[in-house]
Amino acid sequence: MSKPLFTLLLLAGLAETAAAQTQPLYMPRDIQRAFQKGTRSMDGRPGPNYWQNRARYDITVTAAPPARDIRGRETITYFNNSPDTLKQVVLRLILNIHRPGAARDGDASPDYLTTGLVVDTLQVAGQTRPLPPGQGTSTIQGVRLPKALAPHDSVKFSIAWHYPISVESGREGMIDPTTYYLAYFYPRVAVYDDYAGWDRIPFVDSKEFYNDFNDYTLRVKAPANYIVWATGTLQNPDQVLQKAAAKRLKQSMTSDKVIHVATAADLASKSITAQQAMNTWVWTARDISDVAVGLSDHYVWDAASVVVDAKAKRRASMQAAYADSTVDFRESVKNGQFALGWFSNPNNWPGIAYPFPKMTAFQGFADMEYPMMVNDSPQKDPKFAQFVQDHEIAHTYFPFYMGINESRYAYMDEGWATTFERLINTAENGAETADKLYKLFRVSRWIYDRSTAQDLPIITPSNELRAGYGNNAYGKPSLSYFALKDLLGDALFKKSLHEYMARWHGKHPIPWDYFNSMSSASGQDLSWFFNNWFFTNNYIDLAVASVHGTTLTVQNIGGFAVPFDVVVEYADGTKATLHQSPAVWQANQKQTTITLPKAAKSVRLDGGIFMDATEKDNAWTQR
Repeated sequence: MSKPLFTLLLLAGLAETAAAQTQPLYMPRDIQRAFQKGTRSMDGRPGPNYWQNRARYDITVTAAPPARDIRGRETITYFNNSPDTLKQVVLRLILNIHRPGAARDGDASPDYLTTGLVVDTLQVAGQTRPLPPGQGTSTIQGVRLPKALAPHDSVKFSIAWHYPISVESGREGMIDPTTYYLAYFYPRVAVYDDYAGWDRIPFVDSKEFYNDFNDYTLRVKAPANYIVWATGTLQNPDQVLQKAAAKRLKQSMTSDKVIHVATAADLASKSITAQQAMNTWVWTARDISDVAVGLSDHYVWDAASVVVDAKAKRRASMQAAYADSTVDFRESVKNGQFALGWFSNPNNWPGIAYPFPKMTAFQGFADMEYPMMVNDSPQKDPKFAQFVQDHEIAHTYFPFYMGINESRYAYMDEGWATTFERLINTAENGAETADKLYKLFRVSRWIYDRSTAQDLPIITPSNELRAGYGNNAYGKPSLSYFALKDLLGDALFKKSLHEYMARWHGKHPIPWDYFNSMSSASGQDLSWFFNNWFFTNNYIDLAVASVHGTTLTVQNIGGFAVPFDVVVEYADGTKATLHQSPAVWQANQKQTTITLPKAAKSVRLDGGIFMDATEKDNAWTQR
């Protein structure tokens, strides 16, 4: 190669490297408008013009198993904090997912199908409005307002509805003939935000949710001898519980020891609930994104509490509701106490005090999170049961502490819950066990799947994905968070994460807020890293390119900026493990050169949880 040509190629390579480091992140046009309008700032903070809407819900719902008819009524006071005049609102009728013909990602059995949610009456600002035309299969419904809603004004809705609970239980439904789980059971106002306007992404059965932060008063009417558990703080325990049961519940609020609020014997003797034909259980919750309800006439009730804020000496209640024969759930309260305390401890992850007054583990089928509740299925392996519960409790922070748009950016919450599950599992069972489960459950099914959909960029909107959704929502973003943790080091990573969470707690962050916050809080331009992990079709595949004396060259065939260990045996027989952070890929994301302290006899690349797609080229031995 001639010297001028070599020089040109070298300069071109340097220019490409410089461009890669400074290249701004792709930003969709609707997101660009939000930054232009000043609702979001390039330093990662909410902009000076940031706003979000909210509502006040007063809901009464009646359930009387084994009758499947669920009836409700509500008033919604909706506050328009936006600068826009709204001529309509969009309601979400999520339970229409059960209607025949509704759009779903999978097949539906006859036991899943119902008539969906039927709106009986609808009033807006005191005026009766026509019911949604045909009340069809859509989970979203626009409603014209009789009078346009001006900025900083409010409007009141009064709605009555009913639906038959589905026999097949998933995220909600009939657990057994006298045990129901009610979720997404009430009409709600969809999110109206600063970048997309009304959230009109249809709900399909495999995807998740996007909600505003609202205030709730929830009244649940249930027959005598049915215990009700729900999101929020129970306001009238002395009215719905008999004296001894109410006393045990109160004692549990300050008890480290698990208290059996209701045993099987208590239920048989009908000594738990007030003996009225119907009891009305009243719950309140503030600044929260949703409410859910579980009820049963035979589930036992355990409760205890744990300190979640040592400085304030604040405790959170941990409760469990389950069939007495379900062995693994007998440990739910104890496991939950550990999880709430561990996640809240500043020395752990995320290291932010659990923000709510309680958490309830309810035995169902969903393995699904709700504010202050998890609906988990029984597990034969008690350790795996703890693993599942840990994951769902970890969702407290994303999306319930941070108002994530899960419909569009599922990786902003599932990726973090997946990250926290490995971290707490390490504390519970050791690194070897935690990493083995993480690799088996979160990484291997992606890295060994060569189909096109599995390597789509993480930034791909979740609602546009079917194949590839799971890996883009869980494993891949979690690996990016662990890679960034390795790059920044634990202290700076936690400082930056806390700054991001503080800025966007109770708000609606989007990926660019996360990217920009982590850069500004860490004092580093991390655009190269985020571009590498979120905006490319990369995967994980390293290879030993060559070893010459003390110079090791590693190729990044897959492209992701991953940390890895160089496990080396030197020519003199000594051995060492040399850790390489993702920083080695900043200058050149395709290849890096590592200088060894002395000549090597053999070299092996070990990515740990960053599993390699082609392991056969990860080792070199001197011949």
